[in-house]
Amino acid sequence: MSIDIDLDAMVALAQRLIAIPTENPPGNRYPECAEVLWAECHRLEFDEIRRDGDCVQAFCGRGRRTLYISGHYDVVPAQSADQFRPYIKGANLFGRGSSDMKAALAMMIYAAKSVRDRLAGGRIRLVFVPDEETAGPRGSRWLAERSWLGVDAIGMLTPEPTGGVVWSANRGAITLRVTVPGRSAHVGRQFEGANAFELAIPLLEELAALKREVETRETLHAIAPAAARRSILMLGGRAEGGTNFNAVPDQFSFTIDRRINPEEDCEQEKARLWDVIERHGAKWEILQDGAAAATAVDDPLSLTLAGNIERVTGRRAAFEMCPGLLETRFYAARGIPALAYGPGLLTVSHGPNEFVPIASLAQCAEIYAGTAVELLAPAK
Repeated sequence: MSIDIDLDAMVALAQRLIAIPTENPPGNRYPECAEVLWAECHRLEFDEIRRDGDCVQAFCGRGRRTLYISGHYDVVPAQSADQFRPYIKGANLFGRGSSDMKAALAMMIYAAKSVRDRLAGGRIRLVFVPDEETAGPRGSRWLAERSWLGVDAIGMLTPEPTGGVVWSANRGAITLRVTVPGRSAHVGRQFEGANAFELAIPLLEELAALKREVETRETLHAIAPAAARRSILMLGGRAEGGTNFNAVPDQFSFTIDRRINPEEDCEQEKARLWDVIERHGAKWEILQDGAAAATAVDDPLSLTLAGNIERVTGRRAAFEMCPGLLETRFYAARGIPALAYGPGLLTVSHGPNEFVPIASLAQCAEIYAGTAVELLAPAK
């Protein structure tokens, strides 16, 4: 299959996007980045371009059957302002978001452009969203709540930095901030107070016991190393309380981050947490809530993507479970097969020297283009 990708234009667009500091939190300069994406899709004369809030969508091809290709333009906060000055060194493009995942956004656009005249049996729907790093309140979750996500979908791909593997599944996540109330008093008259830290100890002991039980469970999905197969309950990612060493703390708070394997029942696991917390009289608030998701490796989307990976790279596709959340979950919740495969490297994403190999960017564009052509071929 011959596909002509404009690599120079793709890299130039990636650099323009990286230069916009869309740090999240707090959610900086979203409109500016959305405008660049909207304008590029207009310049390339895609069939339909729309902007809803901070989300941009563009269509190409004919027919109702739709392959969604979705990516996010928010990035985690940079370690320095220099990360928003993209540069090429050797075979790599450097900058915040180069791997996760602004270079991949440019790849999406130019992959779609390269095959838009060959999509007689359906269409590509490009979706560019913010807020992926904070569970999608202005992005995919916002679109899903308005029923604008997944219409007429035959599948969804997202170019997360998978490092050459396909993420066919992801864990669910429930993240909480738990607060134990107390009553302040001077240390010399601590009997007049109620030490929130000490009151939290029985609760933490019961949660620690639950952690030990939870983390004996292992997923059946492929993920390496072996220790990564275990379900997760992390206590105290953030913990705080009190005002000074000589005052009884009037409250103590800590976080719980529960990562739930696809084989587990998310609602049941949440209920177990609620039960423990409420029995100890503590309060809690939800910081993040996302479902587990999985797409079968023998689904037509999986087989088509795998075939194109092998055609372009010469290597058989490897399917694994992502160690974190994926926006594939919003599509999987609607019964739509959804996979993550992208040019970036998880090992450098979010770090001070983030980069993407330009050769991987070019390969990924050809893989996405070929997958779209095969999936959206006219029915025989």
